[in-house]
Amino acid sequence: MNIPNLLTWLRIAAIPLFVAVLYFPEWDWLSQDVANVIATVIFIAAAITDWFDGYLARKWNQTSAFGAFLDPVADKLMVAAALIVLVELGRTDAIVALIIVGREITISALREWMAQLGQSKNVAVSFIGKVKTVTQLVAIPFLIYDDRLFGVIDCRMVGRLFIWVAAILTLWSMIYYLKAAFMPARDSH
Repeated sequence: MNIPNLLTWLRIAAIPLFVAVLYFPEWDWLSQDVANVIATVIFIAAAITDWFDGYLARKWNQTSAFGAFLDPVADKLMVAAALIVLVELGRTDAIVALIIVGREITISALREWMAQLGQSKNVAVSFIGKVKTVTQLVAIPFLIYDDRLFGVIDCRMVGRLFIWVAAILTLWSMIYYLKAAFMPARDSH
């Protein structure tokens, strides 16, 4: 156990709290608006922690096979939990959640299979995959907050726009990874 892995575990532990706050705001002391703010803060903190634990692992030379496994699992669990609750609350479309979660399952299975074949480098994280992730991590907090930001920005509209862009990028990145796995670049020899 090291600090980067502990931060990843904390991210996973925050998921039930995030879901409970957003999904069960009927408690007397918690209005929907306050629940939205708390859940937004939890999600953004998890996203920042995702970057921070990777940075610390590299800086302190504490990278590990377990950390490399756990970190993307934590990310995918948090995004999937957020999308499921957002669909339930009517803030995003089920098709978006199906596209994003389905792609994550497909690419995770593809990476595992390619690793067994010794071809992991064919499906290494790409630029389009990173752009997809950033777009998701921008869209989801807007959808969670679900109110006007600074009295001007319609978070639901911005979130829905970004989540659809994320869904399109998700499909694009899935096609990219599938193509890379099944049609690897040929050597120029």
